[in-house]
Amino acid sequence: MTPQDAAPALAGALIALGLVDSAFSGFRAYAGRDARIRKGRAVVRASLRGLAVGGGLLLAPVFTAGAVLLAAADRHRAYAALAEGGIGFLVPLACYATAVLLSLAAYLVLPFRASTLAMVAGLGPLTLLRPLAVAAACAGVLVRGAGVSALLVGAVAGAAVLSVEPLVHRRWYAVPRG
Repeated sequence: MTPQDAAPALAGALIALGLVDSAFSGFRAYAGRDARIRKGRAVVRASLRGLAVGGGLLLAPVFTAGAVLLAAADRHRAYAALAEGGIGFLVPLACYATAVLLSLAAYLVLPFRASTLAMVAGLGPLTLLRPLAVAAACAGVLVRGAGVSALLVGAVAGAAVLSVEPLVHRRWYAVPRG
């Protein structure tokens, strides 16, 4: 299977990762802003807000990729470069997502003290490393030799993903509830 054949699956995987990350970004924008004990509905609402904002922002790399394809003299070559770039972008993000899922599973499954340790030692640092994971994904595009156009699409995708949490925070959670 060539990267061009896998391009739809790559795009689907990247969009799925972006949407899941957007939901978590919405949660992070809300987390710590509400002193109530039972706040399940508020957490779901915050995650949906992140998902909505992320869904809108993830259209930016889709339109960028479309523009790259429309502007290319050789569309087959540009499509191949974008597919190679997609692989380079996906690998670091998949490794990061796996580490997050393992930490999250440890947090949810382990007893209280161990789950607290999993959150402090795993989820906390991984949240702080998130921009570096996006930078590694952009570097992955270059490592695959996909070229500047694929790097442009990756950079737009990375900027979109990293913008979700600040936008949700500013729109809905900038003022703390009393």
